Amino acid sequence: MMKALILKRYGKSDQLAFADIPSPTIEPNEMLVQVHAVGLNPIDYMIPKGAFKPILKFKLPATMGSDLAGVVVEVGSRVTRFKTGDAVFASIFDLGTGSLAELAVVPETAAAIKPANLDFVQAASIPMVGLTSWQALKERAHLKHGQKIFIPAGSGGIGTFAIQLAKYLGAKVATTTSAANVGLVQSLGADEVIDYKKQEFEEVLRDYDVVLGTIRGDGIEKSLRILKPKSSVVSLIGPPDAAFARARGMNFLMTFIFGVISSKIIRQAGKRGIHYSFLFLHPDGHQLAEIGKLLDAGHIHPVIDKVFPFDETKNALAYLEAGRARGKVVVKII
Repeated sequence: MMKALILKRYGKSDQLAFADIPSPTIEPNEMLVQVHAVGLNPIDYMIPKGAFKPILKFKLPATMGSDLAGVVVEVGSRVTRFKTGDAVFASIFDLGTGSLAELAVVPETAAAIKPANLDFVQAASIPMVGLTSWQALKERAHLKHGQKIFIPAGSGGIGTFAIQLAKYLGAKVATTTSAANVGLVQSLGADEVIDYKKQEFEEVLRDYDVVLGTIRGDGIEKSLRILKPKSSVVSLIGPPDAAFARARGMNFLMTFIFGVISSKIIRQAGKRGIHYSFLFLHPDGHQLAEIGKLLDAGHIHPVIDKVFPFDETKNALAYLEAGRARGKVVVKII
């Protein structure tokens, strides 16, 4: 048996509880990892409320958590890249299993060797924000040296990583934050910092090539005003589009619905010659290994706000949801 944080059912009230559940078994292409630390992400407090119920294939009751760092204790018969005793990190988001437990099942394709210069807590803070930034900036936006990118909420989990990656790629970075966090985002490489309490970013920024959509509300629509033609918006917060539905193999009805709800922003963007797309992270061990090289070389470093013990995970989720974290919130299991 093992201890895990379980989601019993969707609902507005607290549906999370610790439970002793059977230790998981692995398939030939999977590994069993003793979890040392788990990085938390906003989606971890959104899932229990049912926000992603139409999208995620969650079978309840389910173990929560996506990011992890730990040690391999068992490998499946088809696993070739890892062995027992390897220190690894991974995102297992949307793979039907969870990381907020003493043991986690990790597909070989989702894992990478933990960077040697990071401890388990630091490594656990990376996978989701690292992969999301990588897939948004490199795969989707094709961010190039000399281009300009706007990354709102620079002191948050995504922001602190994406700013560093964008600077590594040679871009000029603008961001928003509060006055208290100006020094932090500047230390990460932000070239232009806007205090969102004093200025509206769309009144300050001009001729940008890429916007990373991270703020709910009307931020995506406002961001169209700062972009030049043939630029792109990569949204992490929606609305989901038909291309996303097709990529996930959704039925015609869901594809149609997502096409409708995204039609307004796509139309507005199109009038300005801007390409809009919605990005949903997909785990990728090879990309994580490339990110690991940047971490090993010191080009990017983790930014961690607070570390909670395992039995205070629900407090950690509440702290993250309050929206004041500078960087990542991590749960230490061992």
